[in-house]
Amino acid sequence: MTQTRRQFIAASAAAIGSITLLPYAARAASGSSDVFTTSGGDITVHPVEHASFVMETPVGTIYTDPVGSADLYADFPRPDLILITHQHGDHYNVETLTALTGDNTRLITNPAVHAMLPDELKAKATQIANGEDTTFEALGISAIPAYNTTEGREKFHPKGRDNGYVLGFDGFRVYISGDTEDIAEMRALDGIDLAFVCMNLPFTMDVKAAASAVAEFKPKYVYPYHYRGRDGGTQDPAEFATLLGDAAQVKMGPWYG
Repeated sequence: MTQTRRQFIAASAAAIGSITLLPYAARAASGSSDVFTTSGGDITVHPVEHASFVMETPVGTIYTDPVGSADLYADFPRPDLILITHQHGDHYNVETLTALTGDNTRLITNPAVHAMLPDELKAKATQIANGEDTTFEALGISAIPAYNTTEGREKFHPKGRDNGYVLGFDGFRVYISGDTEDIAEMRALDGIDLAFVCMNLPFTMDVKAAASAVAEFKPKYVYPYHYRGRDGGTQDPAEFATLLGDAAQVKMGPWYG
């Protein structure tokens, strides 16, 4: 593991323990990738690590918050689209983006990240703020607020800066939480088929808050992700599944090896 990767949580004001990665081939062989059949074609989800994942979709290959060594992504198709939720080091790394971005790759970011991009990446990027929409091919993309509400935590993710995303595929809607607490905008989501929901302290929310929110907006499937926090402390995805009951089908990814 590279020094940059070991320090990625430190860049967002926390340090995690060392993480053992499985090569993609080993992850695929273990059945860690999931295929979701939609009216527009299959969507295959490949968890990478922490907040980073790859989706092969009918409109192209989408990377979300790719960080770490480019070698982590060597066995995936080059991205057609990269989504960045915010600038913390476990979600945004300019060296990784530069290595992964091809001639035809498009980036969609929140305004704060867009302002940080070097010119060669900014030329490929579109910024959307909370409440705004854009498209990629036939895919509608909406920027959903992502922020802290607990007193003393607002500094981590202030309201109005960071994005979550809703992706509107043909007959299938995907929600990506980014870093957020249990906010009204999440609870108000409707018609979500697949969700990626964060849970780690003190930066986002605990497992109970995450389960409560998901039980309200009721996606068909949900991945708990981004659940390792300061000093390696972990919100338990198994507890999340138990708390959630039959409100949604929980998918477990190998986010930490």
